[in-house]
Amino acid sequence: MRKAGKLIKHLGVLTSGGDAPGMNAAIRSVVRSALDRNLKVTGVQRGYWGLLSGDFQDMDSRSVGNIISRGGTILRTVRCPEFRERRNREKAYRHITAAGLDALVAIGGNGTSAAAYTIHQELGLPVAVVPASIDNDIFGTDETVGFDTAVNTAVEAIDKIRDTAGSHERIFVAEVMGRNNGFIAQEVGLCCGAEAVLVPEVAFDLKKICRELALGRKRGKLSSIIIMAEGAGDSRKIAAEINGHMGLEVRVSVLGYIQRGGNPSARSRLLAARLGSTAVRALCEGRTAVLAAVQKGAFVAAPLLPAVKQTKRIDHKAYQLTYQLAL
Repeated sequence: MRKAGKLIKHLGVLTSGGDAPGMNAAIRSVVRSALDRNLKVTGVQRGYWGLLSGDFQDMDSRSVGNIISRGGTILRTVRCPEFRERRNREKAYRHITAAGLDALVAIGGNGTSAAAYTIHQELGLPVAVVPASIDNDIFGTDETVGFDTAVNTAVEAIDKIRDTAGSHERIFVAEVMGRNNGFIAQEVGLCCGAEAVLVPEVAFDLKKICRELALGRKRGKLSSIIIMAEGAGDSRKIAAEINGHMGLEVRVSVLGYIQRGGNPSARSRLLAARLGSTAVRALCEGRTAVLAAVQKGAFVAAPLLPAVKQTKRIDHKAYQLTYQLAL
């Protein structure tokens, strides 16, 4: 167990879990913020798997040159269920100790946060998490790196689908990412003027939705878009049920992994820069388990434990507004 408050001279940084646009910008911010404070920086390849295998590399300012606009992550990322086993974590801790790391910045989502907190609890290593996830589902921060880009990618695609839906007078079910939550679906639905939004958190009555779509037809609305989070059900079965109720042509478009890739938006880059810097500053100030977060417009170092223990909820008022505006 390491002593809390130890002077930090050597910082590790990794990306873990699903990739998100802006992760590279976050790596850049962490590395250069640390170098500005005269810290040594080591990059960990492939997330927590890199800790298990000891896949480390020294990083300098040029290591993160020209990456701010790139999607994905130069440190790469893999899922690492092996890290859940204590014997494997002990192997990782030996690599951390051998490398002389004084603290770790982990860039990622909920699984990344939980693993980072476990490292802090078991090894005593100071950790900071930069929340990066297209799902925007990390408790304690209003927004995560990558969410804005994913929403904009989906909005651009669905705007194009709307053109086809109008031309052919069809109903489209557009499936966006969101296995356990509907943050992307809710935001995209509101931005695209969807007639309905289906999310895992809210029970929906498909017959009622069909009645609303039919009323829209009577008012002269000749096409409709339904935004559906992947975790809300089987989009093809939903489309078939709508066809059965209404006798209208229904098409499905699954946006898939295009939402994870691409150049990060200005908003995602801004968050990455500010949150990465916040994480390094907090560790240098002696904080030991923090979430770099944006709360009501302010960038703060929040306690990490609530992010691990609590679940972020969608904004139900914004969810209902989609239906109110779809008249």
